[in-house]
Amino acid sequence: MTESNSKNKSKDIPAAADVPAAADGQQQEQRRGGGNRERRGGRRGDRRGHERDSEWQERVVQIRRVSKTVKGGKKMSFRAIVVVGNEKGQVGVGVGKAGDVIGAVRKGVADGKKHLVKVPLTRHSSIPTLSNGRDGAASVLIRPAAPGTGVIAGGSIRTVLELAGIKNVLAKRLGSKTPLNNARAAMVALAGLRTHKETAKERGISLEQIFS
Repeated sequence: MTESNSKNKSKDIPAAADVPAAADGQQQEQRRGGGNRERRGGRRGDRRGHERDSEWQERVVQIRRVSKTVKGGKKMSFRAIVVVGNEKGQVGVGVGKAGDVIGAVRKGVADGKKHLVKVPLTRHSSIPTLSNGRDGAASVLIRPAAPGTGVIAGGSIRTVLELAGIKNVLAKRLGSKTPLNNARAAMVALAGLRTHKETAKERGISLEQIFS
């Protein structure tokens, strides 16, 4: 056999060391591709969860340092009052206690989402009727307002009304100035709201008789 033929055959036949190297490279690429797919799927799940969480807004009304007397002395912790709402007719007030501020706020948000109240809104982003709420020594009066009035309220009551999606309303604090009691009194007032259709159905009369 001539030297030229042997050289051609050696070029056509791949080296034994190159075959497993190429196979290992393909396996590594497949692994990388699979990993990327898993990461993409995880990112999609994170985006969906972020979209759900982005619908809710959280505002901290008050953070206080509180103490509890135990056998060894006083145990210090933090209490956070948080208002949670989606500005579409749902709002809640929560309280959280923890050894640090971040943990207290996190617990307050979870507690607020457990105690949500659905608020009936009119087409002018107001409430249908006047309502009065009371919690402890705090009393809150809430009444509808004309378009363009804005939210006329103060303290924690204003925060509750804004996160509920109410944009035209008049509110007055009549009792205690405690932020937690005022926020809960506002929640009681909002929970007692009824639309004109619901009122007519409960009373067993037509809607025209209510307005007459």
